[in-house]
Amino acid sequence: MEFFKIRRDIPFMRNALLFNAVSGLTFLAAVFFLFSRGLHLSVEFTGGTLMEVSYSQPADLNAIRSAVDALGIRDVQVQNFGTAQDVLIRMPVQKGNSSAQQSEKVLTALKASDPAVTLRRTEFVGPQVGDELAADGLKALACVVAGIMLYLAIRFEWKFAVAAIIANLHDVIIILGFFAFFQWEFSLPVLAAVLAVLGYSVNESVVIFDRIRENFRRYRKLNTQEIIDNAITSTISRTIITHGCTQLMVLSMLLFGGATLHYFALALTIGILFGIYSSVFVAAAIAMWLGIQREDLIKGGTKKEEDPNDPNAGAAV
Repeated sequence: MEFFKIRRDIPFMRNALLFNAVSGLTFLAAVFFLFSRGLHLSVEFTGGTLMEVSYSQPADLNAIRSAVDALGIRDVQVQNFGTAQDVLIRMPVQKGNSSAQQSEKVLTALKASDPAVTLRRTEFVGPQVGDELAADGLKALACVVAGIMLYLAIRFEWKFAVAAIIANLHDVIIILGFFAFFQWEFSLPVLAAVLAVLGYSVNESVVIFDRIRENFRRYRKLNTQEIIDNAITSTISRTIITHGCTQLMVLSMLLFGGATLHYFALALTIGILFGIYSSVFVAAAIAMWLGIQREDLIKGGTKKEEDPNDPNAGAAV
């Protein structure tokens, strides 16, 4: 399915050096903010108080957040737990207040607006649990990276594997850089979004790499730069359809999903936008600079050459 078809190849690789210079500066800025400001970790990673309260009717989550904020407790996570009447409240550690004192203050504030609210349970999540979650998150990230590299090396060629993983890690670091610069809360849902971006971004790279391999078989007289330009141009319509539909869904979560999904959707939004950019200007360019050539990808005979301007040649997937 195509919305449109571009008859003349767009020379993406002609400006690859410029775009990668901009990308490199963005990457370095993200790394700088990660080291200078660090991530604003949520309760899951730093430890804090967890409360479960129950209402007699569906709870107003915004009113609960406002009541807790009025106590001077910041970075509070409020979400439904099981039903619309049950609410889970996560709060960071407060200096000078124990977990019991903190939960008592919050319960008193909630009862002021609704006397029927009842406390189901309260518990303290220690920093040790947060350290374990952080370690598990890093392990998950390492496993995803290793799996992607292995898959691409087997399906294509090691140069593509290196190019794709550099591009994908570029996306991840930039997402983390945004969270460090703006001090947005980094929670487990955000970590899940980062891992999702890794898998989502590599999909676009695989589509372009597959078209590059196909073009090497078809157009024997074109050089590597022209092969890559044709591959990217011929998949633009597919990219717009796929990423446009995905971005609409993510934006709906960002705008209407409430505070619980806000940072999760924000991380996905940044990741999708930079994922498209990195697949075209980072992954493909690095593969070209690593010296990818026809002999790397073709094992066996070649097909008859087609005219690259032929409207039936290299149709988008």
